[in-house]
Amino acid sequence: MPPRLDDTVRAAILVDIRAGKLSRNAIARAHGVSSSTVTVIAREAGRADAFDRSKTKTATRARVVDLAAQRAELKSALLTDAERLRRRAWEPYSYYERGPDGPELVTLTLPPLRETREAYTALGIALDKHLKLDVHDQGDGAEDARSMLADIMAGLIRRHRERHGRGEGDGDDR
Repeated sequence: MPPRLDDTVRAAILVDIRAGKLSRNAIARAHGVSSSTVTVIAREAGRADAFDRSKTKTATRARVVDLAAQRAELKSALLTDAERLRRRAWEPYSYYERGPDGPELVTLTLPPLRETREAYTALGIALDKHLKLDVHDQGDGAEDARSMLADIMAGLIRRHRERHGRGEGDGDDR
């Protein structure tokens, strides 16, 4: 068993724990101790919940949902923009031309090729951004794979402990 931590170091760690501004790992690094030592000191001081991040996790999940909803609205707006740009590329095109008596309104059945090309360029950009948002929201499946692997690992650890009678905190939490 390692020697007891110096009381001044222990007190400094406790000050950081009570301040609540640093994570457990940051406090450990700042004082040159392990993160488990910081956890033990917090528990002994009646601050077992000092590093509880459940509220942060809940707020983060809510923010992720909010951002996904905003992206869904943006994707819809981008498709609407693309539809409008396409319609505009095939509608009659009006412009003013200098005439002998001043400006004259000229209307063509279709826009000039240059205008149509610019409309389709803008349409392509809107569609591309829509598709990029779609890909972002679908993800690459990596999170699902990590979650599945974590579940498998937890099951294997649980099964190992059941068979070999080892409990949590026995020093072998690998």
